[in-house]
Amino acid sequence: MKEKLRQVSEYIWELEKNSRPNMRVKAKIIASKRVIEEMDDAAVEQLTNVACLPGVIEPVIGLPDMHWGYGLPMGAVSAFDAENGIISAGLCGFDINCGINSIRTNLTYDEVKEKIKELVPALFRAVPCGVGSRGSLRLSPDQLDEVLTRGVNWAVENSYGTVNDAERTEERGCMKGADPSKVSRLAKRRGAPQLGTLGAGNHFLEIQRVSDIFDEETAKKWGITDKNQVLVMIHCGSRGFGHQVATDYLKIQERAVRKYNIWLPDRQLVCAPVKSKEGQDYFAAMKCAVNYSFTNRQVMTQWVRDTFEKVFGRSWEDMDMQTLYALCHNVVKLEEHTINGERRNVYVHRKGSTRSFPGLPVLIAGTMGTASYILKGEERAMRETFGSSVHGAGRAMSRRAAIRKYRGEKVKHGLAQRGIIAESTHLKILAEEAPPAYKDVEDVIESVHGVGISSKVARLIPMGVCKG
Repeated sequence: MKEKLRQVSEYIWELEKNSRPNMRVKAKIIASKRVIEEMDDAAVEQLTNVACLPGVIEPVIGLPDMHWGYGLPMGAVSAFDAENGIISAGLCGFDINCGINSIRTNLTYDEVKEKIKELVPALFRAVPCGVGSRGSLRLSPDQLDEVLTRGVNWAVENSYGTVNDAERTEERGCMKGADPSKVSRLAKRRGAPQLGTLGAGNHFLEIQRVSDIFDEETAKKWGITDKNQVLVMIHCGSRGFGHQVATDYLKIQERAVRKYNIWLPDRQLVCAPVKSKEGQDYFAAMKCAVNYSFTNRQVMTQWVRDTFEKVFGRSWEDMDMQTLYALCHNVVKLEEHTINGERRNVYVHRKGSTRSFPGLPVLIAGTMGTASYILKGEERAMRETFGSSVHGAGRAMSRRAAIRKYRGEKVKHGLAQRGIIAESTHLKILAEEAPPAYKDVEDVIESVHGVGISSKVARLIPMGVCKG
């Protein structure tokens, strides 16, 4: 399929509607030539599958972190008409609102370096990590429902954050219209003990230092003033709760496909008409998972602050540990966009991608041991990608392949030689998350910055990392 790509500009490639049968719209990929050359052909074909769905708006978009996934690639964006389109659990993904909180500090690299061997293990103890990990919170059913409907507002009112945290979170930490009655008992049972936990896989808690500032005016506005300033990044999602919501509605929408006679090029792209009960029930349940995830990261944000207080003997306010920004990946949103010169409501599905609205922070998680980035959303993203950008580097190798190729002990030792302290529940986790298992984040950032959908503000490199 890659051989059918037509290069439109340095960073834009297109697949016309006639690239394969049943495509309703063209597909577009944002990437440098080097990224395209290394991109999995199967992921490109998956992108064209999405272009076959009812009510799809041109174009279906692949981003430079794109790689093969369930039904469609990770690193993809698609929009559907709000009247005649579809809404899909598969196009959102299993880890609903997997996202990032970035926390700035006024601490310097030298200050933190002296404490790093104490700080990383302390954070690892404070923030539960790993598959099936449980937090110290014990929520009643009514409390859980409040988290699902009120999001970060619940955290603020229960001393796990501040109003400033909420104001610096996408959607102010709460998507309106969440309905816990649309969520299964199993999802709630899985989610109740996991609030405030990091989980496993590519999720991490990382202490970072600023290595480069590219846009001093914007960086200063967001509280980044110097190289070697220390920040903290939390990357995780909705845990077992979100996974169960997705699992439940994949089954429901599988039946909906038959009920509404929807033709699919791949059965993993199950969906339902946007105005159907199956479509709107999923939308309301998905919002519950979004709010759960926002709250999950906010609780951990406060525990990170508490840990810094214990290690440094100063209040977190004195260390200026404020939320720089918090955002989500893996989400469906009803947004207004300009389509062929006309303002229209569309359901934007961002899977392995994140919002990139003009002037707002775009947080990009790199690979363990490499760089992460803080970017700024640009107006061009509204024209090119439905206001979207990449969410990370993107895998270049499956987890299974990484485990076969790399040894966790060697990965940990290699990080330590570079001054990066790593803690994990299992060494196998370090193997599957080894830096070479991912694309080069610098190539990915070059693509979105070069095309102008997100611009570089600051580059961050790790000092210490906690993995599940």
